[in-house]
Amino acid sequence: VQLQASGGGLVQPGGSLRLSCVASGRRFSNYRVGWFRQVPGKEREFIVAISSDRPTTYADSVKGRFTISRDNAENTVYLEMNSLKPEDTAVYYCAAKLSSSVGSYDYWGQGTQVTVSS
Repeated sequence: VQLQASGGGLVQPGGSLRLSCVASGRRFSNYRVGWFRQVPGKEREFIVAISSDRPTTYADSVKGRFTISRDNAENTVYLEMNSLKPEDTAVYYCAAKLSSSVGSYDYWGQGTQVTVSS
């Protein structure tokens, strides 16, 4: 599975962005897809993951502000980010693994930069 993340950019505090993660190579609906973010010098942080066989889970830091969705026909997962804060600034990555897997994510996109600043 190849993943391509896009949609990052510069936005003012309180603004919104929508990230996209497009997958190619496999039947996408069989995969659990997650979004992560990382700030230089800090560990990668889990944000949210979605699959058809388990509940969608959000990190407390984004709950109520971020929404994940997927379009299996388009092999795309979206991350709608609202009420953005400066602390949301990071490189955002999408990742995928088979829904049946209990291990770590196997496939990663290249990352897209999100900067929240006035």
